[in-house]
Amino acid sequence: MSALQFPCRIFETQKWMDDYSAEDMRYGDLTESQLKHDFHLLDVSTRIDPYTLTEITPFRQPHSRFYGSRGAGEKHSPAECASILFDELRHLSQTFAIYGPYKHLIEEMITHMQHGAGAPFSSHYLDSALRMHIVNDETYNSTRLLLRAMIKANIDWKNNIYPAQKRDELKKAILEGKLPKFDRIQDNINGMGITVHDTWATHITIESLHIDNDHYRAMVKYKIQDHFGLDAYDILKAKFNLFRFFRIWFVLQRYNRFVFKPFLTNMEATVEISGVMK
Repeated sequence: MSALQFPCRIFETQKWMDDYSAEDMRYGDLTESQLKHDFHLLDVSTRIDPYTLTEITPFRQPHSRFYGSRGAGEKHSPAECASILFDELRHLSQTFAIYGPYKHLIEEMITHMQHGAGAPFSSHYLDSALRMHIVNDETYNSTRLLLRAMIKANIDWKNNIYPAQKRDELKKAILEGKLPKFDRIQDNINGMGITVHDTWATHITIESLHIDNDHYRAMVKYKIQDHFGLDAYDILKAKFNLFRFFRIWFVLQRYNRFVFKPFLTNMEATVEISGVMK
């Protein structure tokens, strides 16, 4: 019986890493007419009209019967308009990031969208959030706990190896669980729900496995990627369209006048899994 060699990737999602062809990675592909008629994005900002590039005053609200009659605001360039929209976006993001060590991340990621030209984003705060999520997950569908049980069950304790023939059992353990996602109740207000929430692609690799004296210790690396972008399905959902935050985000990303690129969010964490034969 041969031993499984490490490092060994035991799991990959069907969705792949670095997928720039995903629908939520599109940008600058919609016209004013499409945004208004297909997505009903008439009331976008409280500060400036992204279509006329004109500041909004009390008498210049898009749905007001006085619209255009008086109180006309200052006209801006597209770049100035985008800057105003990004400032409003950062302000509105505070609703989703009330407390905790990660609450500053959303403003940082909005600024990265504004100035990063689509470059991938990473942060040790994201890595820390991922690691704490994995380590603190004690639920029945924790991939860490399921993997711990599967490693223990399949180790050849006589020869102190994990059999190569049992590799697929490790993947099976992952499939029986729930991959780390930031969709818990606390993520709605700690900043992680708005920055990551669901995830796009996940790779899980056992970096090393040491077996000795009826004990084992494995180092397992989780590599996760998400997209900081919105697709058409997102903005058409009531729970997204209801919030001005998402309406502004969608216009900044998809309106062919602004063309701000979404980006890949990368995070990774290595956790220790250990156990005993009995």
